[in-house]
Amino acid sequence: HQQPKTHTKILLTSLSAMVAEIATFPIDLTKTRLQLHSSTTKPTSAFVVASEIIRQQGPLGFYQGLSPAILRHLFYTPIRIVGYENLRYLVVGGGDLVSLSTKALLGGLSGVIAQVVASPADLVKVRMQADGRIVNQGLQPRYSGPLDAFSKIIKAEGFGGLWKGVFPNIQRAFLVNMGELACYDHAKRFIIQNHISADNIYAHTLASIMSGLSATALSCPADVVKTRMMNQAASKDGKAVYQSSYDCLVKTVRMEGLKALWKGFFPTWSRLGPWQFVFWVTYEKFRHAAGLSSF
Repeated sequence: HQQPKTHTKILLTSLSAMVAEIATFPIDLTKTRLQLHSSTTKPTSAFVVASEIIRQQGPLGFYQGLSPAILRHLFYTPIRIVGYENLRYLVVGGGDLVSLSTKALLGGLSGVIAQVVASPADLVKVRMQADGRIVNQGLQPRYSGPLDAFSKIIKAEGFGGLWKGVFPNIQRAFLVNMGELACYDHAKRFIIQNHISADNIYAHTLASIMSGLSATALSCPADVVKTRMMNQAASKDGKAVYQSSYDCLVKTVRMEGLKALWKGFFPTWSRLGPWQFVFWVTYEKFRHAAGLSSF
């Protein structure tokens, strides 16, 4: 009963992801700018970064890089959500009897597959978000738009340059989806089976809050490494600050301390929490309207 509805689920997942992305993108932009701040510069916070964006660029400055972000989710979210559900169905024909550890593995695997496909759009999103800081310094932005970014990256760094940072990306995607999908699935079923709430917006909200916290705690270090790896462009002599994700991890800890790996934890959680709430509530409502069973 799962398989014939796959194309419908892909459409509903894409629509839900677009709604969630538009609603929470300003938080994601703040998180990215905060992670790119080195502690060697003056201390900053999410509030300071957000205030600077409003003062220098106005409210529309919060949507720098929105188009590649939506493009990314048109690939990333349907593959991981629908992929997870189909993998879960293949294991036992449903989700009720799947253990939490199995769900975690299935969530991680579906996230990895989705991230490999969506990595070029993710790279462009991070570069365009970082461009906002360059504009604030009175310099010309590196890219005029997503297509310009794609063409310039390919020209300067080769076709493989679109997958720069793909390994920290994969690591983050595995951890995020292991936390998000497994926790949401398990928490929602726990809430319903223990009669804490029926299968409604309250169960979806509670489950999304729990999954957001677990996904953030697991993924924040990989997210910091991913953002720094993807933002660095090759210098004129062809050398980069970080040679690999491991090199980036070591240098970040050595220069800024262990806590730097959780830099942007609150904006990351405050992004994942609302994103998951908007996405899951919207997706569950769309599924119900389309005559599909609950996730």
